[in-house]
Amino acid sequence: MENLMKKLEVRHEGGTVPNRWINNDIKPIEHERRTWGFWTFHNYWVLVNSNISTYMTGSSLIALGLTWWQAVISIIIGNLLATLFVILNSLPGAYYKIGFPVVNRYVWGMYGSAFVLWNRILLSLVWYGYQAWVGGECFYVCLQAIWPSLERRIPNHMPESTGMTTAQFVAYIVFMIISLPVAWVRPHKLRYFFYISSAVILVFEIVLLIWSLATMGDTGFGATISSSTTIQGSEMGWSIAYGIISTIGSIAAGILNQNDYARFSRKPMDAVWGQIISFPLYGIVCSVIGILVTAATQNRYGALWNLPELLSAIIEDGGSKSRAAAFFAGAALVVSQIGVNIPGNALSGGFDFAATFPKYINIRRGAYLTIVLSIACNPWKLVNTATTFLAVLSSYSVFLGPMVGLMITSYLIINQKKIKVEDLYLGNSDSIYWYTWGVNWRAVIAWVCGTVPSLPGFVASVNTNIHVPIGLTHLYDICFLSGFAISAAVYWALHMVIPASRVDEFVRTAPSPKELQLKYQEEIDAAAYEAEEVVVVGMQPKGDGKVDDV
Repeated sequence: MENLMKKLEVRHEGGTVPNRWINNDIKPIEHERRTWGFWTFHNYWVLVNSNISTYMTGSSLIALGLTWWQAVISIIIGNLLATLFVILNSLPGAYYKIGFPVVNRYVWGMYGSAFVLWNRILLSLVWYGYQAWVGGECFYVCLQAIWPSLERRIPNHMPESTGMTTAQFVAYIVFMIISLPVAWVRPHKLRYFFYISSAVILVFEIVLLIWSLATMGDTGFGATISSSTTIQGSEMGWSIAYGIISTIGSIAAGILNQNDYARFSRKPMDAVWGQIISFPLYGIVCSVIGILVTAATQNRYGALWNLPELLSAIIEDGGSKSRAAAFFAGAALVVSQIGVNIPGNALSGGFDFAATFPKYINIRRGAYLTIVLSIACNPWKLVNTATTFLAVLSSYSVFLGPMVGLMITSYLIINQKKIKVEDLYLGNSDSIYWYTWGVNWRAVIAWVCGTVPSLPGFVASVNTNIHVPIGLTHLYDICFLSGFAISAAVYWALHMVIPASRVDEFVRTAPSPKELQLKYQEEIDAAAYEAEEVVVVGMQPKGDGKVDDV
């Protein structure tokens, strides 16, 4: 067994010997891997915010009773708030070159951070499974465009209770397989993939919008764009608030762990400017396109807010030209789904698994583990109705809003942007972030305080047979913001009343944040250079041709 465990250990890369707290994928990023510039971040958010989930958000809000312009207001405000949270939560990664798992060590403690990691791992599994199933639907469209009688060619042997056919399951598996090579690519080498895939999805969205409007004819827009609403008075305001939180909720997991990618920035401001423009722009544009396309095609195909379903309807209703157009549209969406799913979920899960078991799992192993385990989530069972779709997005906000509040408050207020990086990799009481037995109990209490008030409304939204006071329901409607604010306030108050003495002492005596950040970047780069020199000196005249293992 000892020999087996030894063989399973990850390779010693970048001069780093893996142990319980570090490997090459979770240590601070050195100069060679800091390759993300303005356009890399721009293209990253093109992919993450220009996908089918974002496309459906606007139409889903309308299905709840909002008018199109109320839905657009919710989307705009939600994206602007989400942008603020993304930028603030990216700062530790951008300046100290540390990722999400390591950041939470100074928030929750060396062992306490595991709670946040396992929550994010669970989200990665669920979201990867969901997005992979949607990607499978897109690939199904491609197959259907080639063989309109696809369901007859691949006889269905699936029980009706599964909610899928054999052909759909085959398309899902194929999508999973073609995604695997992209998961092999290290994050600092993804920028060329981002260039290509972001260009594909932008061209597709423009063409889709032009086609839907140009072929609308005399039928005009459907009832999706209507000035009437089924809700009145204060309920309208709360529905808009719910739409804002749902918009934030759809990207809340990305807000939580954005340090994983901000740390690859060439310069800190690349992470700021590369996100501050692209994040809200493409999130808003994609959602508005979803509203317009759904309305422009509603009188012909029905209110199909699920894009693969719309393409399938076009195939069934049209001729060979429609089938060809649907094939290329489906192919573009396949690229889009890979582009959002690998960096947004597979690699995120890979980072978290690598931080949880750094001696045995690196980012590649973690990414593939995320992909395999996502199948256990039964993504085909995830319901597709508009109201449930939004309920799922909002429910994540109940738990993630407080976590984001803790991270931002800890960095900006408690630590005053001063981090003792070496202590984040020290797993004993010598670390100033050890707190109490490796756990910062202040973070635990603050998170509970931010989460509990939204739980009654959350339970009532999941089980409609349970009724709670309207005030608790409204508190759930704004759960991300309320959870963020409550947890941040309690965390700050606990640190003021019962401070962590060694953290406070470091913050008082350390140099300015700018000097500290420059010092650590120089040390990181110097250590990487020395490790590279050792490798070069130790090389044999002939290379062995080996490549990195999984």
